[in-house]
Amino acid sequence: MLRSHTCGALNISDLGNEVTLSGWVQKSRDLGGMTFVDLRDRYGITQLVFNMESNDVLCQEARKLGREFVIQVKGKVIERSSKNKKIPTGEIEIEVAALTILNAANTPPFTIEDDTDGGDDLRMKYRYLDLRRNPVRENMILRSKVAIETRKYLADQDFIEVETPVLIKSTPEGARDFVVPSRMNEGEFYALPQSPQTFKQLLMVSGFDKYFQIVKCFRDEDLRADRQPEFTQIDCEMSFVEQEDILNTFENLTRHLLKVVVNVDLEDFPRMTFDEAMRDYGNDKPDIRFDMKLKDINAQAKNKGFKVFDDAEQVLAINAKGCAGYTRKQLDKLTNWVKRPQIGAKGLIYVKCNEDGSYKSSVDKFFGQEDLAEWAKATEAEAGDLILVLSGTANEVRKQMSELRLEMGEQLGLRDPKVFAPLWVVDFPLLEWDEETNRYHAMHHPFTSPKPEDLDKLDTAPGEVKANAYDMVLNGSEIGGGSIRIHDRDLQKLMFKHLGFTDEEAQEQFGFLMNAFEYGAPPHGGLAFGLDRLCALMGGSESIRDFIAFPKNNSGRDVMIDAPAKIDATQLNELKLKLNL
Repeated sequence: MLRSHTCGALNISDLGNEVTLSGWVQKSRDLGGMTFVDLRDRYGITQLVFNMESNDVLCQEARKLGREFVIQVKGKVIERSSKNKKIPTGEIEIEVAALTILNAANTPPFTIEDDTDGGDDLRMKYRYLDLRRNPVRENMILRSKVAIETRKYLADQDFIEVETPVLIKSTPEGARDFVVPSRMNEGEFYALPQSPQTFKQLLMVSGFDKYFQIVKCFRDEDLRADRQPEFTQIDCEMSFVEQEDILNTFENLTRHLLKVVVNVDLEDFPRMTFDEAMRDYGNDKPDIRFDMKLKDINAQAKNKGFKVFDDAEQVLAINAKGCAGYTRKQLDKLTNWVKRPQIGAKGLIYVKCNEDGSYKSSVDKFFGQEDLAEWAKATEAEAGDLILVLSGTANEVRKQMSELRLEMGEQLGLRDPKVFAPLWVVDFPLLEWDEETNRYHAMHHPFTSPKPEDLDKLDTAPGEVKANAYDMVLNGSEIGGGSIRIHDRDLQKLMFKHLGFTDEEAQEQFGFLMNAFEYGAPPHGGLAFGLDRLCALMGGSESIRDFIAFPKNNSGRDVMIDAPAKIDATQLNELKLKLNL
């Protein structure tokens, strides 16, 4: 071993010991007769001291050390005269007797410090250097703990970890597949899995009644902060269970992870139907750390001669508690915020609830004090509150108001990343209508079971059928989703029919699964957590990239290795591929 201790291990109890340390030079300070060097590894920092009086040659060598040089030192642990209480090794230093440069280093393109001077693109290009920084390393450690604790917990619950194939068959549902040409099967392609869905169902048919896998999945879709082309799931499936069994199992897993990894106790996991979530919050993954529910004020606001409201399908309001003091400048800024293309609102109406009981609004010309008092009653607004109103088509205005609610929660400090508010959203629609394709699509996936009581609606009112599906939401992010699956061939065939498949197409794409159902498929269901997103929430970050060792940028590129990249003509010929450039 090139070291006897790590750089975070030594303390005052080690005084007088001869030790060997190895690591990277964090910084050095030349004070004339003495040179101090901070030596860093992933465990911490230890100060080294080189004394010119005791060894001038060694001190001269120390002065040549640059940042990020890899070195080994041997010496004695002594007490520091100027102690640093902020680090575990802050009471001692190493009086160096021998120095070996294991590898010199170029000056890094950004500082390897907690607060670095490197921008996102630069740090992505030199990700191996960025990973040396404490915050990034701590994110990787948190992710490792989550994975380890997940395996331990599920193994204790008799789950079996099974690896499923990475090279599979392309399927028409869901996002776009990444495809891989087959050299040995000319003109044919594999696809990278968007999830192990069909394989884990086949494992249930095989009698593996409790399966899990921490698995890479791939989706060729547009990216944003919480998406990557390759991502990791904690994928689980269980046999002989109903919805309640699955919710209880994975509530307990989530409680365990939050407690063990970040020492947070989760108590209640409230249940909310999809319809309630859309009505009260405008989306199916509500942040319930704060209230500010959406209120329908159609009855109070329409048919009063204000064309913007009268022509709208829906008028929605939220009550921003204590915000009546917002200035005109603040309100104009908020108006411009909702008019951005990402939100798409045409404008914003406000009502200030004054302390004297009167109201001041941006539509005083159309609405009197009695009208505005009705708005206040509908939104439960009191003196000192600010009512914010948007209108438009029902679908659009709910999305817009949902975003405005989150923005106000952010401005008012109501979205504390250290507070965790989980819930289950249940009773999703089984199908959703797509205007572009003019047909129904599965809201989750084609293998989700409809609620038994809604089966008779599949032929007469498919849009009203509820799914035996559920999402786990944490702080406004969906961290997991799943369903009770279809395990009957005839019902699966009927589901494919409503999704627009012919019998031949269903057999070609999914015949292997429907055939398996004829050999004794048990009732089963499952859930998949997004590991990257779960780790980001636990670490208090909005971006999953911070918790992936080597992430892609927003264009899906790995700028460090410059991928994707072109392949040479020989490879193209072997694959029998031609590029039309």
